[in-house]
Amino acid sequence: MPPSQRPPDSDAAQPLRVYLSRERIRQRVEELGREIERDHPTAPLVLLGVLKGSFIFLADLARAITRPLRVEFLGVQSYGNETKSSGAVQITLDVTAPVEGSDVIIVEDIVDTGLTAHFLMQQLTARRARSVRLCSLLHKPAGARRDVHIDYLGFTIDDVFVVGYGLDHAQQYRNLPDICVVGG
Repeated sequence: MPPSQRPPDSDAAQPLRVYLSRERIRQRVEELGREIERDHPTAPLVLLGVLKGSFIFLADLARAITRPLRVEFLGVQSYGNETKSSGAVQITLDVTAPVEGSDVIIVEDIVDTGLTAHFLMQQLTARRARSVRLCSLLHKPAGARRDVHIDYLGFTIDDVFVVGYGLDHAQQYRNLPDICVVGG
């Protein structure tokens, strides 16, 4: 794995550099909300946040959509070591209500390998959602192991390790209002 994709050394204080400012994020999230609302005018709409990284993005996205919607959360766990995923994905926290007949928007913080997004698309299609689309704040194509179509994309990013706005390293930095590169 390239050094930029490895998590930073947690034993040393890491400098942070703003990569995407809170204002730029806010503007793009509002645009994504308008796009989703335009594309889903009638059917029941479910925003399905993939925990934990999507929670801040999901909250802002939900507020950017003015039509009625339901919010659900899904926890997933991928198996493998830190530098290589095995590709096995398991649901650790499931939705609280059926999605059958609903337009479901999977809300991800980042699509990197594409393995989790692909798995979730298949699972929700099997649950007979009316439609299943993917919304991701970030896409890092350099890490792709499986191509997935992202219907609503915030930003394509370089091959860097980022934190903030819900993204973490060792459960830290989620509360930063900007998306930052770790290690300067």
